[in-house]
Amino acid sequence: MTGPRGPRGDVSGTPGARASSGIVLSDRLREQADRAQPRRSIRWTEWILGGGSVLAAAAFAWPFFVGAVPADAQVAVPIVAFALIPALIVALALTLDREMYTAKTVALLGVLSAVGAAVRIAGAGVGGVEAVFVLLILAGRVYGARFGFLLGLLTIAVSSVLWGGFGPWTPFQMFACGWVGAGAGLLPRRTKASPPIEPGRRATAQRSRRRWEIVVLAAYGVVASYLFGLMMNLWFWPFAVGSGTGISYAAGADAGQNLASFALYSLVTSTLTWDTVRAITTVVGITLVGPAVLAALRRARLSPRR
Repeated sequence: MTGPRGPRGDVSGTPGARASSGIVLSDRLREQADRAQPRRSIRWTEWILGGGSVLAAAAFAWPFFVGAVPADAQVAVPIVAFALIPALIVALALTLDREMYTAKTVALLGVLSAVGAAVRIAGAGVGGVEAVFVLLILAGRVYGARFGFLLGLLTIAVSSVLWGGFGPWTPFQMFACGWVGAGAGLLPRRTKASPPIEPGRRATAQRSRRRWEIVVLAAYGVVASYLFGLMMNLWFWPFAVGSGTGISYAAGADAGQNLASFALYSLVTSTLTWDTVRAITTVVGITLVGPAVLAALRRARLSPRR
């Protein structure tokens, strides 16, 4: 025996049905509010991440800006730069931590950080062989810039704790690796709607897109490898060599002269050796394991906030 029916012959007129429809409507309104709130927080997070990255870039490049500071304060510029990077890491990590809004995301970040730390430790001591860039680039590509940035920070932090490699260089490495992961998440994606494809050609088109994605990520890996080497050279270059050589930092020289000296210093100390090996390792790693790792990461079906 059925209950009373509504004016259209359905059961929407029953109290239980009305309560059920009210619950559904409430859930929809709640979902809409939840979607609106992340959009506002995303904008603020993007500004904070962008501003923090600009300040960090200035801290990396302090040798080129020290000449603009009054002579009495120039001695304090390196100290300020060394203190600024750890402070920015803490501030940005706390800000981006709010983006880890599900237990699944937090767990995946922890697992990938542990994997990245193990990969980095395994390659320690082998000049330029740093396969950790492969993980940072692939994970940043799949889960977005924020996830990639946090993964870079945590990977260096965990590996430094386990390996005992903490030093004044560690905060700079954390930020630089964070940028590597974030940059992969900012790479353009194909969003333009493609014309209908015949079923027989769909698999071929998908393979073509996957190959093109691997090519783009490998090219980004080369650029990121060399930029990482330049950034890690820049902050300690004034202390690396003595004065009076063609690659020395001159405190009283203009920015152009110091830039030329730094370029020559990087070329002969890391660009032709460590950075090139790192670039080759990254390209080979992305080419060999990239398709399988991307597919595995995408099966997790996270919805990261970019």
